[in-house]
Amino acid sequence: MSAPGTELLKTPLHALHVDLGARMVPFAGYSMPVQYPAGLIAEHRHVREAAGLFDVSHMGQVKLVGADAAAALESLMPVDVMSLGVDKQRYGLLLTDQGTIIDDLMFVNFGDPAARTGEALPRAAGEREGPQLFLIVNGACKAGDIAHMQARIGERCHVLPMPERALLALQGPKAVDALKRLVPGVEQLVFMTGGAFGWNGTDLYVTRSGYTGEDGFEISIHESQAEAFARALLAQPEVAPIGLGARNSLRLEAGLCLYGNDIDTTTTPIEAGLNWAIQKVRRTGGERAGGFPGADKVLPFMQDAAGNPAAQKVARKRVALMGKERVPVREHVELQNADGQKIGETTSGLLGPSIDQPIAMGYVSPEYAAVGTPVFALVRGKQIPMEVAATPFVPNRYHRG
Repeated sequence: MSAPGTELLKTPLHALHVDLGARMVPFAGYSMPVQYPAGLIAEHRHVREAAGLFDVSHMGQVKLVGADAAAALESLMPVDVMSLGVDKQRYGLLLTDQGTIIDDLMFVNFGDPAARTGEALPRAAGEREGPQLFLIVNGACKAGDIAHMQARIGERCHVLPMPERALLALQGPKAVDALKRLVPGVEQLVFMTGGAFGWNGTDLYVTRSGYTGEDGFEISIHESQAEAFARALLAQPEVAPIGLGARNSLRLEAGLCLYGNDIDTTTTPIEAGLNWAIQKVRRTGGERAGGFPGADKVLPFMQDAAGNPAAQKVARKRVALMGKERVPVREHVELQNADGQKIGETTSGLLGPSIDQPIAMGYVSPEYAAVGTPVFALVRGKQIPMEVAATPFVPNRYHRG
């Protein structure tokens, strides 16, 4: 996860993690908590039952500023950026010219700060006036993402990294109870929306979404106030600290991809089953069809704006898998059919703590991708029976209003 011999970076919460007894590991160039003394299983269950606090400050926060910012970002992604409403959030995909995935990200329309009376949005160094988009990108990809955006759209809008901002995620069915005590009004947000708030004189930007399948929030805060705010959250009776280990098991139970495992620059959005992230307006026949890198490699493989079937078929598809035996199946395990022929490979896998069954994600030949199809994982030379499953493995509980 980090190059050997490189000095690890520290998030603004590093001292807090050490105080809490976290086991620290290299991740995306940072020293990050993989688990706390309670252990991965207890942390996982706490998020499902109450509220867990995650440090995700290793991720990149970036602003795009300027009248042309939305159109510029839309030229890099196959998603609808231009019609996104103010304080609305959307999932996006940066693509290569071959139509493969550079990174997946979340973005919010901040609108024009001049029109936001009485609201203080997070500011970036060198910021200019004008309409703004706020992006959160993956930690291991952020340097490349920023360079990519500066090279491709830097003349159309200002690309402003925000390294001084920390990012916390509070996830679980009781997250709203804990957060609204400190930040009144956050309970009014619904899934995939955000808002500007304040705490102890510092500005926050809070979105309501998450990577666990549970209701929850992501809080952008200046690094100077991050530890104090995290400690205030941990003082709430519902909240416990959660590490990367449980974050991974929670997201896999929710059926969500991890960049670098399940999607990367060798996979297209269609192979990855991310068609839902490409709105009709960007598809063949749509009002703003194409115009993004690799469009000719992506659009022929998906249903068009009118609902007509794809003109071409992909050679592999991402699937979810449920184990038939209690044998954990990890990533990079060969998948076979009943005759022992290779049909694919897993990309993520573990024993799902909420369901106490092995679950995995991987890619298979399309004829084996239908839900209910039996497949076999080759573990230590033995075929372990699995079945293609529907996702999520655990029902999502996002707050949609």
